[in-house]
Amino acid sequence: MLDADEQIALVETYFRAVDAEDIDGVLSTLADDCTFTVETHGVHLKGYTEIAAMFERLWTSHKAVRHYDFTHIPSPRAARIASQFKVQNTELDGSLTHKSNCNFFDEKDGCFTRVAVYMTGANPLNAEHAKD
Repeated sequence: MLDADEQIALVETYFRAVDAEDIDGVLSTLADDCTFTVETHGVHLKGYTEIAAMFERLWTSHKAVRHYDFTHIPSPRAARIASQFKVQNTELDGSLTHKSNCNFFDEKDGCFTRVAVYMTGANPLNAEHAKD
């Protein structure tokens, strides 16, 4: 079980990897059978293959993605952490989209076993936004 500082560090490692388009870094924070949901858009993924494909779609359909201004609420005894943050997506045409999101992470053995995403606005994590 991770302590509060370790939980926060794991979340921030995850988001640094997302922003750097580093799939190996992202997957290193997740259990191989991790469940990833976008609760506000009915998305349910399980395991590295499905989750990696989702991130590849995100990165292909945007020039850049940046997560920042975090507020973390760790709960080491429950092996969970909630993180509220802002997102800036740089679209392919250079325009910016801003969001306010909250993720809930379940942790076991130093990896996330579940990531539940709540986001404002359109969902850039689905196939509809993938570039052909």
